[in-house]
Amino acid sequence: MRKYEIEPIGIIHSPYSEKFAVPRQPNLVTAGCGELQLLPPFNSQNSVKELAQFSHIWLLFLFDQIDPNRWNLTVRPPRLGGNKNVGVFATRSPFRPNHIGLSAVELKEVMINNGDVRLKLGSLDLVDGTPIIDIKPYLPYCDSYPNASAGYAQSSPEKTLTVEFLPAAKETLRIHQQSYPMLTELISQVIAQDPRPAYKKMDNDQHIYGITLYHFNIRWQVINQCAYIIEIEEVK
Repeated sequence: MRKYEIEPIGIIHSPYSEKFAVPRQPNLVTAGCGELQLLPPFNSQNSVKELAQFSHIWLLFLFDQIDPNRWNLTVRPPRLGGNKNVGVFATRSPFRPNHIGLSAVELKEVMINNGDVRLKLGSLDLVDGTPIIDIKPYLPYCDSYPNASAGYAQSSPEKTLTVEFLPAAKETLRIHQQSYPMLTELISQVIAQDPRPAYKKMDNDQHIYGITLYHFNIRWQVINQCAYIIEIEEVK
């Protein structure tokens, strides 16, 4: 079979510094917004002419942090507790033969400034630096099927954890409130989705976890379905 080369057209800027923190779908963490910066020669106002008429767009991207040789014909979706195998093409797993992903995101604004073309986006599920390989407008008349059946993922996943901030974490949030007004909501929404591996959720797991959002390292622990934010450390 003929092989094809794909050239990124842009790079994502998001609060997600690592894949562990990324929500499984773009609309699950409303405080996690970002931008798409177009790369030369695609950073032209001609390439985005009339795009601002659309409220949402499809982004095709590469799972660039996944080993290209790491994939299988079956995977274990988190929605099924990580205990049941299904075909890779019946999932949105990043461990795919071609490591291509697809996200529908809100387009808030098209920003053009002296050759710098950026798309301001709503909530998204992409790691900072993710290469984008194409943009397509979302068309409600043909892209939305309200009566569609979605098998084991018919409804959105429930938020499984409550989130509480301990005093040290609250103090850091207070210090950075002006620069990062949505940081509290972002941390709460990300951790409420419980990003831990599925098998850990079944145990009496009191391990202290860490995630990175923007340039903050966040340490947290789950006790009786409550995630306690222990510390928020700014990485300089």
